[in-house]
Amino acid sequence: MSAPDPVATTRHGRVRGSREAGVLAFRGIRYGADTRHTRFDRPRPPVAWADVVPATQYGPAAPQTRAEERISEDCLFLNLWTPALDGGRRPVMVYLHGGAHAHGSGSDPLYDGGNLVRRGDVVVVTLNHRLAGFGYGYFAGVGGPPESGNVGNLDICLALRWVQNNIAAFGGDPGRVMIFGQSGGGAKVVTLIAMEEARPLFSTAATMSGQHVTAIGPMNARRRAAAWMAAAGVSSFDTFRHMPMEQLVEAMGATDPIEGKGSISFASTLDHRVLKRHPFHPDAPAEASGVPLIIGNTHDETGYWLAPILKARDTDWHNLEARVAQQIVKDVDPAWLVAQYRALYPQRSPGQLLLAISTAARSWPGHLIQAEARARQQGPTWMYQLDFPAPESDGILGAFHTLDIGLVFANTHLASARTGNTPDAARLADAMADAFIRLARTGDPNGGNLPHWPRFTLDDRATMIFDRQIRVENDPRGAERRLLAPIPYIKPGG
Repeated sequence: MSAPDPVATTRHGRVRGSREAGVLAFRGIRYGADTRHTRFDRPRPPVAWADVVPATQYGPAAPQTRAEERISEDCLFLNLWTPALDGGRRPVMVYLHGGAHAHGSGSDPLYDGGNLVRRGDVVVVTLNHRLAGFGYGYFAGVGGPPESGNVGNLDICLALRWVQNNIAAFGGDPGRVMIFGQSGGGAKVVTLIAMEEARPLFSTAATMSGQHVTAIGPMNARRRAAAWMAAAGVSSFDTFRHMPMEQLVEAMGATDPIEGKGSISFASTLDHRVLKRHPFHPDAPAEASGVPLIIGNTHDETGYWLAPILKARDTDWHNLEARVAQQIVKDVDPAWLVAQYRALYPQRSPGQLLLAISTAARSWPGHLIQAEARARQQGPTWMYQLDFPAPESDGILGAFHTLDIGLVFANTHLASARTGNTPDAARLADAMADAFIRLARTGDPNGGNLPHWPRFTLDDRATMIFDRQIRVENDPRGAERRLLAPIPYIKPGG
């Protein structure tokens, strides 16, 4: 006879989950009320319910362009995996999904927490929150709520308060909560570290390719909100606020007024209320210096975006400079940069140099700034670099942006992980997943079969290299770092 479905009691009501290969899974637990009624404003807790509510299906994603799943303003739901409802005090790992503050959800199969639970005796949580203009459109000064530029982050805070209040019922320890995220999710992690309201709600953190150093400034944020309203064809905020969701989503696809390309870019806003400082400028937040933090990046971040170009294999010495100019964000002469890289790596092809240069002058600098700022505070910080190349197209894309997600979740068996379902990938996943679990459990990723992982300091710049051979290197790619260090990194469109 099979065991009954698990039922847990939250402060708002009971929820019924399911059993999946020895793990209890709860999907679509409501942690906040329908945001349609608080559009652009601080979220509210849910209304309590009397019946046992099924928690077996993911909730809808937040409104977004190019949606790949059902979207709704009623999107404040979280998902949870746990070994047992036994009153245990297990570490809690809360994952914030990527998608540049504009896309995605916590429902991607790649984020399934079952394998982390099985190998680490932890509780894993993923969540949905408001995105893009709905979560980060800044309408202060035009009749909108003063906190509107960060309500997506306030949603996350509400979810973390839910964890504090309810996780014990799911076998978790509210005193050991780790937040981690990749790309835009990593950027949200470092932003929460800088937010007074968020800091008491977690104890450890990890940012994976979350290179944000600064938030969007309030003047540019207002320009973007105005552009969104104009694209929707209205000038009155009150009218705009009550327009149908579908029309607002369509209007978000207008060209960004700051960068002059792409759709309107929304992200955390320096509003001097919810977010009173930039995450890592002019320094790391002193109040969070004691929070144990992993800072990670991939060796070939831009392979994710350059895939069509790299797979075409048509980069040559004639078009390399022009392609470099299109990809970098540091303001440096592409001809000079190409010449310097040709001297550094004389055996590399033009395509390989495009990948190296674009990563170093676009996606790598933010991680270095974060690690260096933390080192100046002597905060407990560990840095990693993923060198393990994706197998597709004979490895031409390298270790690209997003490749560490499936490894950290130990979900390399999924095709969407893009690591290949191989023994090498599984061994690397074991090491990375266990290191993150140890950070959640003890505040230190060291242990197990992992080589000793020293804290990052300015003298040694110790970095764990996750590859087929896991090792520590001091100042990896140091020549590239020194070459580009004198040229400031300025986040586009900030």
